[in-house]
Amino acid sequence: MIEARNLWKRYGDNVVLERINMTVAEGEFITMVGTSGCGKSTFLKMLLGTESPSSGELLLDGKPIPAEPGPDRGIVFQQYSVFPHMTVLQNVMAAKAFARNGISGYLFGNARIRAREEARTLLEQVGLGHALERYPHELSGGMKQRLALAQALLGRPRILLLDEPFGALDPGIRADMHELVLELWREHQLTVFMVTHDLKEGFYLGTRLWVFDKLRADPQAPNAYGASITYDLPVGKLDRATYEEIDDNLRPVGNG
Repeated sequence: MIEARNLWKRYGDNVVLERINMTVAEGEFITMVGTSGCGKSTFLKMLLGTESPSSGELLLDGKPIPAEPGPDRGIVFQQYSVFPHMTVLQNVMAAKAFARNGISGYLFGNARIRAREEARTLLEQVGLGHALERYPHELSGGMKQRLALAQALLGRPRILLLDEPFGALDPGIRADMHELVLELWREHQLTVFMVTHDLKEGFYLGTRLWVFDKLRADPQAPNAYGASITYDLPVGKLDRATYEEIDDNLRPVGNG
């Protein structure tokens, strides 16, 4: 479904990613870990279409990923992307309206009725059926992320992109969100790419775990080389020594 062929990403003289080669089948759950600034979120943005490769190819179904977001790719960020002046139900309906062609972004007649029912159904699935008329400031952090998931899923995407979606949540709420994401992944038959700084979270949720790191470095030119996928591990087939090696490499050293 997804393929990268000798993918590079540069910003001027700053090389962020280099020599990325991988394939991902439909329905896989890819978790991505690595130190801050190693290109994980940049790779996610290339999948979304808001960033383009500097060289090489990033393909979806054998064709270059469009250079703009589309309904086939939904995304959830760590910061809650909700409209504060709209209710929970209106927020999710707005996601449907924005996906329509045309200049107004408004829903009328049968389209509005269908969007309302779809939004209600999704909000029930994510555990917000009791909060349809609440406003975002009345929601907890976990409830806001449930709302963001419902927004991302309303367009029925094939691919769900998660950029550290649970980093700001308390441990108990994170555990609940883990179960919800796994349930939605199975029920909606999604292909998921998730950035996380938590190695245990990565192994718990993913079917494969990628580690982003630099294979080469020059102290005199720290931006001359980019990160690659240094580990591509099927979850459940990892010995303790490898786990500890990855864990050590992910810890900041000195100034990080």
